[in-house]
Amino acid sequence: MESVIRLAPIYLILLFSTYFLSGCTSSFLKLDKREEEFKKNTEFDAKVVIKELPDSSPEIADIPSGPLYTNTSKDSAKPSDKDVTDKIKVEKAKAVKTKKTKKTKAEKAAEKKAAEEAAAKAEVPPAAEPEIEDKDGMSGRRPVKDPFRVGEEVLHELHYFKVAAGELKLKVGPFVEVNGRKSYTFTTELESSSMFSSFYSVKDIATTYVDFLQFVPHVFTLAVKESGQIKDAKGLFDIQNNKATYWEKKFTKKNGEEEQRKEWEIPPFSQNVYSAAFYMRLFKWEVGKEYSFRVADAGENIVFRGKAIRKEKIDTEVGEFNAIVIKPEITVKGIFKPIGDIYFWLSDDDRKYILRIESSIKIGTIVSEVTKINPGK
Repeated sequence: MESVIRLAPIYLILLFSTYFLSGCTSSFLKLDKREEEFKKNTEFDAKVVIKELPDSSPEIADIPSGPLYTNTSKDSAKPSDKDVTDKIKVEKAKAVKTKKTKKTKAEKAAEKKAAEEAAAKAEVPPAAEPEIEDKDGMSGRRPVKDPFRVGEEVLHELHYFKVAAGELKLKVGPFVEVNGRKSYTFTTELESSSMFSSFYSVKDIATTYVDFLQFVPHVFTLAVKESGQIKDAKGLFDIQNNKATYWEKKFTKKNGEEEQRKEWEIPPFSQNVYSAAFYMRLFKWEVGKEYSFRVADAGENIVFRGKAIRKEKIDTEVGEFNAIVIKPEITVKGIFKPIGDIYFWLSDDDRKYILRIESSIKIGTIVSEVTKINPGK
């Protein structure tokens, strides 16, 4: 079952296991037509509008007021005590100059009604899914401490038998607006090393846009360029109606160009396979405790479960980290699906960087370990 092993970056790590079954094809597969034409998807383009936002910092004003939301991110644009005091003084000075007038009952009633209507229109984010997701460290659907910063980039080097196999990048891009909703930009990239490209060339890029308030994905785009295939895939989650649509175009030498489209119902608060790697960073991950969340992919609904099995220090090229080791599991339609021996190491801090991934395959182990971290701003 393809989606069982497609949880990025698990999917990206396991992808390397196909190299040894694919023959020695070094160059990328080439299309018979222009790449831009291959990527065209008029239905997707008609349903999705993505706009850049001028300000890439998470603002307090973007979050609805009320007890459900707090934002303690250090980098949030928050006025200082002095700024607040100065503003109050200015407002008081204006009030002194303004002639006092008594408001009639009708005026007061009109103001009250207007305030109630404004409050009704203000979006109240849904609570976290109580049956599955852990609520510790969350305020509604938002993390109390946001681990993401615009410009963040975590670079990994993949090794197989201590030989450099490729490079994995996990990036946080500028905020965008997706169909009028402020959203995170999360990107995962995988590229084979020059040595491994002599066996099988890979250059895959997946970008997903995740709602800033509800922390569920709106869309994703996937561009696959490999020796064995060229693929362009797109996904759209209709959050209001709990429906998803998946489009895929694939080209191989054997079968030529193939297309598929899938539409299905998804449970509330579902992640896609590419947002999942970022979403798991929201949890606190206490040793011995299991954490779960829903994932929808290519017509299937999956439950990701991860258990923190221990804490340990890990020495990397970036330096020494306190880390939490996590063992993931997958459940499809209530049935446990083994995905082999795969382990994640997350930094034991507020950022929860993915520091290391190990995946055992038929012969040996593929290891992905951090070599560089840009924390962003």
